[in-house]
Amino acid sequence: MSVTPRLHTAGTTLLDRARVLRPLIEREAATAEAQGMLTTPVVDALHEAGLFGVWVPASLGGAELSPRELIAVFEELSYADPSTGWVVMATTLENGTAGAYLGDEAVERIFKGPRMPLFAGQGTRPGTAVREDGGFRLSGRWSFASGMPHAQYVHSLGAIEGTDEARIFITPIEDVKMLGNWDVLGLRATGSIDYAIDGAFVPESQTHIFTQNEPLRGGAIYRLGVLDQALICHSAWALGVGRRLLDELSRYARARTGRPGQIADSNAFHADFARAEAKFRAARALVHETWEDTERTLDSGRTLDVRQETLVRLTLNHVTSTVAEVARFVYASGGTTALRDGLIQRLFRDVNAGTAHITSGPQALQECGRELAGLAPDQSWMLFALEA
Repeated sequence: MSVTPRLHTAGTTLLDRARVLRPLIEREAATAEAQGMLTTPVVDALHEAGLFGVWVPASLGGAELSPRELIAVFEELSYADPSTGWVVMATTLENGTAGAYLGDEAVERIFKGPRMPLFAGQGTRPGTAVREDGGFRLSGRWSFASGMPHAQYVHSLGAIEGTDEARIFITPIEDVKMLGNWDVLGLRATGSIDYAIDGAFVPESQTHIFTQNEPLRGGAIYRLGVLDQALICHSAWALGVGRRLLDELSRYARARTGRPGQIADSNAFHADFARAEAKFRAARALVHETWEDTERTLDSGRTLDVRQETLVRLTLNHVTSTVAEVARFVYASGGTTALRDGLIQRLFRDVNAGTAHITSGPQALQECGRELAGLAPDQSWMLFALEA
């Protein structure tokens, strides 16, 4: 095992590689949407660039990026294509936390190949696990397994029968029945299908406590636990898609300069665009301010306090709602171009799918307000709720 109390950082190499892939990802996006999964050229290029290892502990050959380094990479990939950004953030969260939290025997088996193993699955609604010698029998049905068509392993939440304990279970793809059910409005290329597991044996070393925040290997980022690390993903995704929406609307408006009656000559549009840009930039600044503060805490060897836990949730909720507002403005301003099949329409659909995620739901916002108003003394965060 190799554990360090400090944050590990890796610089901008992986961000630069993500930028190089933008033209390929953009070319493949329509095909990926049509087939309901990322294309082979994109998946291969992501592997070759090392982008499926951004979250994996450095001791296992990963990059183990810091929170703001992760945000920059996911923001870039989501700008190129929201589905690609979503798949990379989901699969890397899962292989990264597996690398940090699973037992040595499991890690040696799973991470021994020439490529980073890809994980997909669902970690919010549990199946059922029965303890037996050496491990557990896991059964259940789960939804929204982003990246499943590309995965070799599956990450599933399970409740231990007869106890209050919940664990994450890692199973090989061969133990999983694919159920489809991803005929959706947006993020179609994520392949976020339903799946089932029926009585698969999972060795104890291939599980970890759901709330685990003490890594067996790796640095300080893993002290955030799975949920707080997931907030990094969704904040970054919103930033990438929000920036792309505004850039595409600007491109659309410039192409119509000089034509009578077009938005390029509308003072009202100019003012609305300025407001949208300001709101987006303010939300982006909040993301970076919040995670910079989080990094300072982690790098000092401490864990987040309740107020910081509140702010990482509030920040995600705010940037998500801001980008949803930006998407409505872009769609309304895009005329028939937004209505017809094309990039603006796809971005609008992807935003409306992505912002429906449970991490950005109303309960978290309500609880954030309660804590910020001083109405939750001596309470702490458990998922999206404050408890005594």
